[in-house]
Amino acid sequence: MAKKRDTIAFSMSFLDIMSCGFGAVILIFIVIQHSTESTPPALATDIKDAVLAMEREVKDSKENMIELKNTVENKNDEIVTTAGVIRQIIQEIESLQKTIAEDQDDGIDQTAAIEALKAEIKELEEEAAALEGSVSGDEDSGSSTRSFVGNGDRQYVTGINLGGEHILILLDSSSSMLEETIVNIIRRRILPADQIRQSEKWLRAIRTVEWILANVPKKANIQLAVFNTEAKLVTREEKWLEAIDKTNIDKLVTDLKQVTPTGGTSLHQAFALAAKMIPEPDSIFLITDGLPTMGFDTETKGLVTSRQRVSFFANSVEILPPSASVNVILFPMEGDPLATSSYWRLVQATGGSFISPSKDWP
Repeated sequence: MAKKRDTIAFSMSFLDIMSCGFGAVILIFIVIQHSTESTPPALATDIKDAVLAMEREVKDSKENMIELKNTVENKNDEIVTTAGVIRQIIQEIESLQKTIAEDQDDGIDQTAAIEALKAEIKELEEEAAALEGSVSGDEDSGSSTRSFVGNGDRQYVTGINLGGEHILILLDSSSSMLEETIVNIIRRRILPADQIRQSEKWLRAIRTVEWILANVPKKANIQLAVFNTEAKLVTREEKWLEAIDKTNIDKLVTDLKQVTPTGGTSLHQAFALAAKMIPEPDSIFLITDGLPTMGFDTETKGLVTSRQRVSFFANSVEILPPSASVNVILFPMEGDPLATSSYWRLVQATGGSFISPSKDWP
């Protein structure tokens, strides 16, 4: 009878299999451990950079807030100081008025002294008005009488002469001030009046008037007239207005915005109005887009040739006030090639200035 062999549970084959499986587990563990160690440092660096950038932004914002706060505090200090000066001037005015009243009540004949006091009061009132304007922000510092900011704050025209004691602004309000081409003018002028006044070219002309009003000397006297087949003062008041009087100047602009461009162009009518003013203007600002299409006789027939327009222009110049310097601001208009040279000779003869501004001015 054969002898039965003993069975061994842990044979060499089984141990080999177990060793291979254990080794595979160890290999997987090593690979996973290596990948988990390489990712977090890069992620941490990105997060750290983002945090530093945010900290810098917060720091810059805090510094800007501090600068703005300091600026506001400085402006507040200036306003308080200016308000104190105004109160002091008002007190001086009241004191001087009281002195005049007492002298008049006592029957003292001190005409010269009273007139001197009145002159001093007027100067103090003008100074107070200027200071009040600077506090409210309606007037700029320097010689400007009122504030004006154009498109992108383009205040780059420096060659034009803004001086004079009696300054007259003559604004062309004919149909040609609606558009730059004849076809568009015809289309525009048949619209309702409120839409006609919204023409970009006309609005630009109004902004030009506002720019002049904002930059004339404070001690000047000023008037504004519009002209087409006739010429008329915008305010219908024939007296000169003080440029420093903000109420009157604002009313000029308000009334001008109600004017509707229409009709032809008679430069005779404009210059005749200037010659009738008392005293005559010593500085004229002419805002137009070409040579006149008619003379004193506003009933023209048919088309007007370039030669006729030059003739109308030459005849109108003869009635200009002899002491007035003419400053011309010429807007673009098709079909009038002789306008630039004609107006250039006019300003050269009168000692004025000539500009043909770009479309983004003022």
